[in-house]
Amino acid sequence: MSSVSQRLSELGIELPAVAAPVAAYVPAIRTGNQVWTSGQLPFVDGQLAATGKVGADVTSEEAARLARSAALNALAAVDALVGIDKVTRVLRIVGFVASAEGFTAQPVVVNGASDLMGEIFGEAGEHARSAVGVAELPLGSPVEIELIVEVAD
Repeated sequence: MSSVSQRLSELGIELPAVAAPVAAYVPAIRTGNQVWTSGQLPFVDGQLAATGKVGADVTSEEAARLARSAALNALAAVDALVGIDKVTRVLRIVGFVASAEGFTAQPVVVNGASDLMGEIFGEAGEHARSAVGVAELPLGSPVEIELIVEVAD
């Protein structure tokens, strides 16, 4: 079986630099054999890729791509802390979606993050998940993704 970094290379995916925290927290922490990330926004090259509410300013499809980007930022935080090749399983994703009134397709948006985990980790990418609609997110972001992974010693 290939390593996670080999799989990323095969997929043509490069992990971004770890996004700088926008408040008083660290990007990820390890406890035992788990790494928990802070909520990650869809920063690309240090800039928020989009702003606005999903269902009004941002389409579901665009928001799913943003969720994928935020998930890549979460994986980058894991990589910086312990090394991506130590990840043995994705345990949980929590996705927050800044939702316009009446928007109810949060699960479709968070699929952007979930599908990425399947592409990278295969069966080990299957995870528990919540997809939550919220009124606002930091900096006006349409999505925010948290990740919990299991890691080898």
